[in-house]
Amino acid sequence: MKIYFKNAIFLLGVICLLLGLILYPEVSLKSAYNGLMAWFNVVLPSLFPFFIISELLIEIGFVNMLGNVLRPIIGPLFKVSGESAFPFAMSIISGYPVGAKITSSLREKKIISKTIGERTLSFSSTSGPLFMLGAVSIGILGNGKIAPLIMYPHYLGAITVGLAFNFYKSKEKPNHSNNKNNASIILYTLNKNYSIGSVLSKAMLKSINTILLVGGFIIFYSVLTELIFISDIFNKFLNYIPLSINIELLKGVIAGLLEVTTGIQRIASLNIELTYKLMIINFLIGWSGFSIHSQALSFISKTDMDSKLYIFSKLLHGIFASIYTGILYIFKYKEYIEPSFLPAPFYEYYFIGHWHIIFLNSLKIIILAIIYMIIVSVILTIVYKITE
Repeated sequence: MKIYFKNAIFLLGVICLLLGLILYPEVSLKSAYNGLMAWFNVVLPSLFPFFIISELLIEIGFVNMLGNVLRPIIGPLFKVSGESAFPFAMSIISGYPVGAKITSSLREKKIISKTIGERTLSFSSTSGPLFMLGAVSIGILGNGKIAPLIMYPHYLGAITVGLAFNFYKSKEKPNHSNNKNNASIILYTLNKNYSIGSVLSKAMLKSINTILLVGGFIIFYSVLTELIFISDIFNKFLNYIPLSINIELLKGVIAGLLEVTTGIQRIASLNIELTYKLMIINFLIGWSGFSIHSQALSFISKTDMDSKLYIFSKLLHGIFASIYTGILYIFKYKEYIEPSFLPAPFYEYYFIGHWHIIFLNSLKIIILAIIYMIIVSVILTIVYKITE
């Protein structure tokens, strides 16, 4: 009965969406075009290199080597295996949905257990600095000084959620029995005979499928959001809203729950106090929207990890990020940042003409990040040998 009801609701939603496409073709085409441009000009050049490189590193065993070295640091902090450091680092660098993609890949290859994968998902699904600094702080809010109040609460919120998930199945601890010592695993990784053509083709094929999937979700939710706001059902719903509630604020929150960028644009244009504005925006970035959830769940569904836990962790992430925003604003940034300002107009095609620049910068960031992780791993390996 439960499955029947669920399928009936889904079918009804699809029929309503189809009717919306028929009744409002101009709105549908315009929103689909905007979603396509956002994917092509921002998402494709910024995330595609991360997908390729991360798949390559997993295939050749770099994650195992890195995890073995970082286990003494990240293991006690989040009660996970050292391999969880890789999706966490890559998520912080690149943003949604890379962390969920890598964690799911690690679970598919049985590099991490189900419980460790679920804990890793809780803190390894974050927005990237390119989006928060470039698109939100400068592009939408028009104020670079806002960046610390967006980035710090977001990452602090992710870490707090990861710490909270220490209590999830706390009796189950990471299994390190199959791991070799640092020197052995490094030699094993370097001596392994890989088929370069096979590894490259697998990584490229998986990355292309992933980036196309991400683009499809972005376009779908761009259309869905606009159709909801012009529908008669939504307008009738507004008639039952108390007059004291800001309708535009409500629209912004609803849009953000579905697609984060659209919601942030709406919230930024409102004439409300800066503190409340940033708290709502940071909640939406932490929550990430059903558009990002759909992308992440498309990867998680290929594993045995619980998707409901992922959704719950994102809700917690948004709440904690919003709380940290208020705290940091009151105790550190209240005098530093102007209490109110009018956001600069957001340029929809902020990155048009800079496709190659974004792609090369994204590639440069991931290469530098890998070099940094290798250097840290080597240093820690030497330290462990000295202290043994």
